Amino acid sequence: MYDAIVVGGGHAGSEAALALARLQKKTLLVTGNVKMIATMPCNPSIGGPAKGTIVREIDALGGEMGRIADLTSLQMKMLNNSKGPAVRALRAQSDKVLYPAAMQRILFTQPGLTVEEAYVARLVVEDGVVRGVVLEDGSERRAAAVIVTAGTYMEGAVLVGNTSTPSGPDGQRPSVGLSAHLRELGIETFRLKTGTPQRIRRDSIDFTKMEVAPGDDFRYRFSFDEDAPFVHPEKEWPCYLIHTTEDTRAVITNNLRKSAMYGGLVKGVGPRYCPSIEDKFVRFADKERHQLFIEPESASLDVVYLQGFSTSMPHDVQDLMVHSLPGLERAVIAKYAYAIEYDAVRATDLWPTLESKILPGLYFAGQVNGTSGYEEAAAQGLVAGINAARKLDGKAPFVLRRDEAYIGVLVDDLVTKGVLDPYRMLTSRAEFRLLLRHDNADVRLTPRGYDIGLISADRMARFEAKRAAVRAETQRLAAAFVLPTPFANAFLASKGSGELKEKQSLLDLLKRPELGYRDVMELSGSAPRVTSEEAEQIEIEVTYEGYIRKALKEAEKLAKEEAVAIPPDFDYELHNLALEARVKLKKIRPLTLGQASRISGVNPADVQAIAIRLKGLNK
Repeated sequence: MYDAIVVGGGHAGSEAALALARLQKKTLLVTGNVKMIATMPCNPSIGGPAKGTIVREIDALGGEMGRIADLTSLQMKMLNNSKGPAVRALRAQSDKVLYPAAMQRILFTQPGLTVEEAYVARLVVEDGVVRGVVLEDGSERRAAAVIVTAGTYMEGAVLVGNTSTPSGPDGQRPSVGLSAHLRELGIETFRLKTGTPQRIRRDSIDFTKMEVAPGDDFRYRFSFDEDAPFVHPEKEWPCYLIHTTEDTRAVITNNLRKSAMYGGLVKGVGPRYCPSIEDKFVRFADKERHQLFIEPESASLDVVYLQGFSTSMPHDVQDLMVHSLPGLERAVIAKYAYAIEYDAVRATDLWPTLESKILPGLYFAGQVNGTSGYEEAAAQGLVAGINAARKLDGKAPFVLRRDEAYIGVLVDDLVTKGVLDPYRMLTSRAEFRLLLRHDNADVRLTPRGYDIGLISADRMARFEAKRAAVRAETQRLAAAFVLPTPFANAFLASKGSGELKEKQSLLDLLKRPELGYRDVMELSGSAPRVTSEEAEQIEIEVTYEGYIRKALKEAEKLAKEEAVAIPPDFDYELHNLALEARVKLKKIRPLTLGQASRISGVNPADVQAIAIRLKGLNK
């Protein structure tokens, strides 16, 4: 008998299993192939716009992804560094051999966690509550909570040209029968599609025809934990930028009906923000060319990843497509591209804890909820694992608001709005993105991780010391002044900043966008007194103080709405509620007034009607 069972060993399953075991729950991770745990069947990277912040949030809460990304990176780069702090994001090219190996070592040695290689055929349900799983051999594994993280394996089918082959990613065996069983239990499923591009032999590429895209000289980290192992790669592996050609367009256009997507074979909806190359040429017909990246997969592999060139064309057409690209005229394809269809569940049937509304004790996390990406999956796994553990302990649910974390935005979007195509986290989805920055994920979430029990006392003490250093240095900058001397004005002029007319504090000078912390230190003749990461927080908090204050006021309004709870059995048969609103509200069963306001089809008048009714009930 276990406390919890996790089904599936991808990025969601790995984080869920570790969270449960670290919260002292006897946990079983069931996965079809232990060698495929935490693999990267698609893009060998971690992070990117919004996603990089999610990884830092996972780390701040006590998850594992950021630590392993640091340990196994081939290249790191801060994206949008020249733009505002709300859109900056770290991205790492990860070694796809070392990353899963590192995660597997951690899982296999985690106290309280058992890993079993098997496929789950169905659930054990007693009196309408999940009590465990039944494996394909008919044996049962009992537990009070089950988290399904089946990824793209449920009824997976690989599509190439006019062929459809039952398969999971990388030729792995799919999970067959579980989704049908879920439907028997009243859980709705639907088909989604994703895909992956070709892998090319490195020695068959002419890199001289490509633009080098190097990483940053500065070694960034995802993890805030100074004790986490960190390895500087022997060399930074570069990426390369190329573009499609007119020959590429001609090959794709002339063979469009041979694509599984345009030949009628595909039934699932593909990712809107990461379409196949043929879909790009159809949807953006006026665009002359599309950019592609050649990305390293592993220091130990002789193949590279052709980012942006996913397709479901037949192999002979793929040969023509690849050979139409600059530098790839004689490329040898080591692995052809394919599309994959799979079953996902309706996330609107889940509570914000990711527990099923239909079957108590059953949780879903990852791509099975309609998301795309390793980062979104890992975040959901962590949330589901935490909440399953807290429910077993009789503790309050762990739910992040939209102003607290990108993870909060992600989960709220899934369970409140649902998805029609694979969901990808974007900065534009977060209305409080200036508050949800890369630099302050620890400030927002480390105390929450400590309260949950996933952040150690030592790490919490180091976090508090860091915050104290930031506060002390901010106060010192406010009390230190620079006089309008010729040296000071000459220095400011060299930075493109206006001259001083009177003495001014270093803190006020730091509000000038053209000046950074090191600049004001040099101007004052002082050496830096905080780390570069602490200095970054000071710079952002000072420079964007007005905007941050405004965002915090808006967040306070949201917090007030989120504080107004709606009983799960609330009667929405109100005469002044629109019909569409009633249908949506009954299905989603929002837990707060704030969540109700974000449901598509529910307008402000409907929210007001609910608020009035709640006041009447509370009298």
